[in-house]
Amino acid sequence: MNAIVKVENVGMAFETRKGRFVALRDVNLQVRRGEVVALIGHSGCGKSTLLNLIAGLTLPTSGVMLCNGREIGGPGPERAVVFQNHSLLPWLNCFENVHLAVERVFGAKEGKEQLKARTLAALEMVHMAHAAQKLPHEISGGMKQRIGIARAFAMEPQILLMDEPFGALDALTRAALQDELIGVMEKTGATVVMVTHDVDEAVLLSDRVVMMTNGPAATIGEILEVELAKPRDRLQLAHNPEFAGYRAAILEFLYQKQMKRAA
Repeated sequence: MNAIVKVENVGMAFETRKGRFVALRDVNLQVRRGEVVALIGHSGCGKSTLLNLIAGLTLPTSGVMLCNGREIGGPGPERAVVFQNHSLLPWLNCFENVHLAVERVFGAKEGKEQLKARTLAALEMVHMAHAAQKLPHEISGGMKQRIGIARAFAMEPQILLMDEPFGALDALTRAALQDELIGVMEKTGATVVMVTHDVDEAVLLSDRVVMMTNGPAATIGEILEVELAKPRDRLQLAHNPEFAGYRAAILEFLYQKQMKRAA
């Protein structure tokens, strides 16, 4: 398997006022180059913790994290992160927010015109070129997330990490951005690991759905291979019995198997 990320026997614990809290235990996962993996589970199951470990924002208590065969020792330009909070700098306009990331990654080897072209191409990819000169407070929440996604893809990362990027949006905006992301992923062939609470989103976007057991001391419970043809159309999938079957399998894990263990 051509794995870009390997998580081997990883555990994560935090020291708190009440003592040691074990968030993750014995996590083993390989992410194949070019695939989309969704992490799903109940609140407190360590989804975001695992994503942060892959990003290098935190380091594991035990086990090994590898990216391209090298141990993850911190953040790197080959791993871009999109958070639920868009994290745009409010004093910079949309162009400048994207350009800042482009300059950080490519500034040492490319000229001003090349950096500008990269920035504009990223904005056009998410249909936000018209808002290039607007400040974050002048655009909607969905548009801010588009800028965040453009900024991440503009860095040309090998792997894109997304922590519930659409969680704070209304249903219609969320659906529109999911469809937008499908198009961007088709164009770029990106490797994506995404945290989500949304079962439909997990099946719509993913090649595999990683289902986490309840915390504390959470681990991977089951992994579901989603063998639906791409590109995927949400309206067609709404009447697809295979889509319904994948959705039912995830719901059964979350609301039967995990609830029984918690009882």
